[in-house]
Amino acid sequence: MKAQLNLATLPRHIAVIMDGNGRWARKQGLKRYLGHQNAIKAVREITEGAAELGISYLTLYAFSSENWNRPSHEIQALMHLLETTCYQELPTLQKNNIRLAVIGNLSRLPLACQKAVEHAIIETASNTHMQLTIALSYGARDDITEAARKIVLACLAQQINPQDITPSLFARFLSTASLPEPELLIRTSGEMRISNFLLWELAYAELYFTDKLWPDFRKEDLYEAIYEFQKRERRFGKTSEQISEEKLQSTTPNTLS
Repeated sequence: MKAQLNLATLPRHIAVIMDGNGRWARKQGLKRYLGHQNAIKAVREITEGAAELGISYLTLYAFSSENWNRPSHEIQALMHLLETTCYQELPTLQKNNIRLAVIGNLSRLPLACQKAVEHAIIETASNTHMQLTIALSYGARDDITEAARKIVLACLAQQINPQDITPSLFARFLSTASLPEPELLIRTSGEMRISNFLLWELAYAELYFTDKLWPDFRKEDLYEAIYEFQKRERRFGKTSEQISEEKLQSTTPNTLS
């Protein structure tokens, strides 16, 4: 499948909802925690696969703001796994020249987790090949609400004129302000929803759903998602005829009269 990809039209930014860890564990007769533990291999595979292809940005939904409502023993296990993974996977990030970033309310994480995440961010800050962003304790509605609050405060301080508020200005107040919008969203496990993930940013993303559970997701599955993405026509509200005309114009050489 990798050989069938057009390397000239790869998505610049891929976002992934990593779903199905608990169901994978149940199918194996294991505790839910072991599903999360086995998911680390999928994270490593997809991160390396994206970097090998030349994808510039990869964003993974690891822990939502709603996940805090899960049983306390599962949350404790997840936080411990997060802490150890930050240290254990650091050599992989360095080897592949990948920079780590995080979005979400990190203040809710245990202090040991916060330190582990911050350490990995600092250690990879100078890497330039790809940015891996992890959404931790993240909720898009919270992010949008916080952006609106900041804009209101800026207006009250007369730093922003309300008449100047545009979608592009609003986007600069989101936690993803430094990222391009995702062009492709992948969700595993067969669920067909976006679960409060990047609600603003996914407005024109292509959505790809697969029945495969996240711990079983591998590079070949990533290639399949990208291949499907490349077969789609992205119109952004325009007609197919307009898109065809624009492509023709972009490939027609200019001539001097």
